[in-house]
Amino acid sequence: MSASHSYIMPTYSPQPISFTRGEGSWLFTADNTAYLDALTGIAVCGLGHCHPEITKAIQEQAATLVHTSNLFQIEWQQKAAEALCQAAGMDSVFFANSGAEANEAALKMARLYGYKKGFKKPKVIVMEKSFHGRTLLTVTATANPKAREGFYTLDSDFIRVPFGDIEALKQVAQDEDEITAVLLEPIQGEGGLNTAKDGFEYLEQVQALCDQQDWLFMLDEVQTGNGRTGKYFAYQHSNAKPDVLSTAKGLGNGFPIGACMVRGRACDLFQVGSHGSTYGGTPLGSRVVYTVYDILTNTDIMQNATTEGDYIQQSLKEALKEFGVTTRGHGMMIGVVLPESTDCSDLVDRAREYEKLIINVTGGHVIRLLPPLNLKREESDQLIERLTRLIKSTLS
Repeated sequence: MSASHSYIMPTYSPQPISFTRGEGSWLFTADNTAYLDALTGIAVCGLGHCHPEITKAIQEQAATLVHTSNLFQIEWQQKAAEALCQAAGMDSVFFANSGAEANEAALKMARLYGYKKGFKKPKVIVMEKSFHGRTLLTVTATANPKAREGFYTLDSDFIRVPFGDIEALKQVAQDEDEITAVLLEPIQGEGGLNTAKDGFEYLEQVQALCDQQDWLFMLDEVQTGNGRTGKYFAYQHSNAKPDVLSTAKGLGNGFPIGACMVRGRACDLFQVGSHGSTYGGTPLGSRVVYTVYDILTNTDIMQNATTEGDYIQQSLKEALKEFGVTTRGHGMMIGVVLPESTDCSDLVDRAREYEKLIINVTGGHVIRLLPPLNLKREESDQLIERLTRLIKSTLS
């Protein structure tokens, strides 16, 4: 076996760099070179790398009790569930291991909801340009053709409509039978930081239609939740309220855990034996969730995400207006929209190599920025300066 052989399946194409430690908004290589992290593990480390309170909670709990399984009551799971449901305005929660598993639980509930209505083939409405996960059911709900190719997806179980188009949803309500739910992201992260043309009011329109049709209104806040947009959950920018809510990513600030929450007509769908997870809601994972909640609700970190996010957007628009660059998003979930003809093939590499800046590109020509929620003003200025220089060199 050659020294260059990797025993890892080739499901990823990692960049030619490895980081040995992180601190706040920064990642460091073995030679102590600092990189400004405007991606945070794809919206995961919302409180920054190695937040001292998160580190302390993990260390203490790892030295006390890591796992017992859900055959037993778990005190930290109860605390985390109560805190999360209070933050979300939901009634109960199922803890999973990832966002895909949280969405899988939501979609299983949608099918069960249809089953209880006597539907033979319950269908869920999803959005074009969506991304909901990599399990067979969630990748079917996802719009990305590359993610779906070759897996014989369950397409007859889903109906796809344009994101933000309430009239298209109303037309489906007239044309299709046995619809059981609508699943959507308040902001489409992987799809290009897309927001609805009516903003968050679109969520209210969708909920009103779901209530009228007796569909479950399900929101995927895997990426938008846990303070990312300046509210605990993005739907809280509106008066909408989901029946089913999934989240993950920033939920554990790097510790892998997901959650699927329910209220109202979705509350009694899962009973004993309906669903399960060996690792869902361990003492360690649940304590981390509770600690993240405690930090988010007892500091001004979400307000900081709004203040700094607005500052970054306005600064970039002003600096780059002559190049036809625009921005979109909320809080620390920002899309920098380059002209569609822009060659972005080496943008991520040049940002890393020349600007010591970690970003990624989604939707073909949109730079996705997901900085820590507690980004400091001087770090915001560095991000603006480095990104502006990168984009100008690309478009000049």
